[in-house]
Amino acid sequence: MFKKLRLKKTLAFSVIALLGISLSGCSPADQDLQDATLTIYSGRNEDLVQQVIDDFTAETGIAVEVRYAGGAELAAQILEEGENSPADIFFSQDAGALGSLSKAGLLKTIPQELLDLVPSAYSARDGKWVGISGRIRVLNYNPEKVTDLPKSVFDLAEPQWKGRIAIAPTNASFQSFVTAMRVLEGEDKTLEWLKAMKTNAVLFEKNSAILEAVEAGTVDAGLINHYYWYAKGKEVGMENLKSRITQFKDQDVGNLINVAGVGMVHDSAAAKLFVEYLLSQSAQEYFASQTSEYPLIAGVPQTISLPALEEVPAPNIDLSDLDSLSETLDLIREAGLI
Repeated sequence: MFKKLRLKKTLAFSVIALLGISLSGCSPADQDLQDATLTIYSGRNEDLVQQVIDDFTAETGIAVEVRYAGGAELAAQILEEGENSPADIFFSQDAGALGSLSKAGLLKTIPQELLDLVPSAYSARDGKWVGISGRIRVLNYNPEKVTDLPKSVFDLAEPQWKGRIAIAPTNASFQSFVTAMRVLEGEDKTLEWLKAMKTNAVLFEKNSAILEAVEAGTVDAGLINHYYWYAKGKEVGMENLKSRITQFKDQDVGNLINVAGVGMVHDSAAAKLFVEYLLSQSAQEYFASQTSEYPLIAGVPQTISLPALEEVPAPNIDLSDLDSLSETLDLIREAGLI
């Protein structure tokens, strides 16, 4: 049933468990937690989050099984499995997939004390999911090939962009961006833009592949999340990057702020402890320093040279309104992009 999914199991560190290291007084020496196995469905890439999951096991002694796949694929899997899903946690790369599960009544309420750690703009209205790290949509471009920057993401529908712009229509972040466009601009305008992308765009599966193509000069520009550019800069040196990133005009939907977040499919002590760990200072510092994302709890500084989240010229949208993933997928299919 889990086609294309990879299963990775993180074993508990018995020495750590015996030491009784805990979060908020919840000791791994407690028998229920010591014997627990937490199952996570992760739409986030293994390269980005496995380390923090390993750190959770080291901190708590709780064994973790992770199933990695695309966010939309995993959300659909949980919808199919319903309340019998083996997943305890859904770790999503965007709010839209989380919202689709909340809408179906398949997520449990996050404890209020954990919701309160994050600004309300970055968690669900109904408390069914909470943001863990922030990211913004950007235009990644080659400055030698793009000298007249588009002012709006809708400018990319113009004929001069044919064969020059890259998108990843099967990627969850792109799909959430399209959902935001639907909510803010309407179905007709969004479908028109998607059909223009069918004509103009070069299609890739992932943000990282778009970045590599822009860096290599294969395409002139692409729509990605900001942190892929920073990760590449860490790899090769920021001064050696051939591409740049920019944003569109104020409140353009192309500047969408989204979150990677988690929802609890089952209301267990281990699931709550995992959410608590992701919102701890150490985990937030990991996301800030290692994945170049925006930390969401107070007191953890960002490590990237971008505006603070409150200064990003983002569209005015409630992330809870990105829950209509199925309608977005229908529109993307109608445009012939998937």
